[in-house]
Amino acid sequence: MINVFDILEGCSFDVAQAEVNAKFAPDATVHLAYPFETMPVADFAAADGAVGGGSSSGGPLSALYTAFPDLERRPFIKMQGVDTHGQTWIGHCGHYAGKFAAPFLDIPPTARLATMRFHEFFRVEGDQIVEMQALWDIPELMMQAGAWPMSPSLGREMTVFGPSTCDGLRIEGDGAAASAVVGDMLHHLSFNNDGEEAMRLPAFWDPRCSWYGPAGIGTARGIEGFRKHHQIPFLNAMPDRKGEVEKGHYFAQGDYVAFTAWPGMNMTLDGGGWLGIAPSGKRITMRSLDFWRVKDGLIRENWVLVDLLDAYAQLGVDVLARMRELTW
Repeated sequence: MINVFDILEGCSFDVAQAEVNAKFAPDATVHLAYPFETMPVADFAAADGAVGGGSSSGGPLSALYTAFPDLERRPFIKMQGVDTHGQTWIGHCGHYAGKFAAPFLDIPPTARLATMRFHEFFRVEGDQIVEMQALWDIPELMMQAGAWPMSPSLGREMTVFGPSTCDGLRIEGDGAAASAVVGDMLHHLSFNNDGEEAMRLPAFWDPRCSWYGPAGIGTARGIEGFRKHHQIPFLNAMPDRKGEVEKGHYFAQGDYVAFTAWPGMNMTLDGGGWLGIAPSGKRITMRSLDFWRVKDGLIRENWVLVDLLDAYAQLGVDVLARMRELTW
C-alpha cells in the first residue's frame, strides 16, 4: 500500500504540498465536496489563487492549513483493494483536527480544537495516484462554530468513533466474505423500491449496528435507529432513488468494504420533505462515500459521508450564503 498522506498526521503546509507533488501523477484529477468540486491536482495543492466559495487564499489544502495552522490528519481506517473494474483503490477514513484559528469557507473560527471527518479515496496506477475522490464533512465544522443554518439532525451529532475493534489501521485479508454481505445488502437497499420492510435489514445488519452518518443527518444506533433517523425519511422523500453501484468503485479487504462514486445515487425529491426541504420534484444526484465493517456475517459499523451542501445546491439552497447571513 502506498503510504499516501501519512506525513499529514502532523506537518506544515509546505511539507503537505511536497507530499502531494511526490505521490500524485502530474495530470491527476481531484474530486472534492461542494464548493470546491473537480480540479487538477496542481490546483488542489496550490499555495495561492482563489478558493471557490470562500475568503481564504490558495487551493483547498492551503485553505485547510490556513484555518488550522497545527492541522493533524487522524485516519482510523486505511484499506486497499481492487474494484469491480480492475482498478486499485486506497480508502482512508478519519478526522482532520486542530485549533480552528482562521475562517474556512467563511465559517467563523472558534479558537478551539475542532474536527472535520474525511473520507478520501485514491486510485493508484503503478506507484502514483491518478485520481482522488474525497468528501470533507464541512457541515460538521459549521456546527462546531455554531453556524449551521439548516434544519437540525434527526440522528446524534458527534465526533464519530473509529472501529470498535481498533483494527482499522492493520486490515488484512481478501475481503471476499465481507464483500458478499455488503453487496447483497446494497442490492436490496438500492434497487428495491417496495419499502423498508422489503429491504430485509435484519438479514444484513447486526442489532447493535452503528450508522455514522454525515453532519446534518447524524449517527443512528441499531436497526430501529437507522430506520427512524435516516432510512424512512429518506425513502419517503425520494422513493425512486437508485444506487450507482455498478458505475462506482466497490472493493474490500479483511472485514472492511468501501465504496466511492462521483456521484453514487440519483433520485427525485417528490415525496415528503427531507432535511426540512419541501418536495420540489427536482431530480438530483448524490455523492456518498462509504466504509463498512462486517462481523460474523452482519454489518456492525457503517461510516457514511454525503455531500449535503451539493444536494442542497441542486435543490436551489445555498447553505454557505445562508450561513454568512446567520453569522454576519
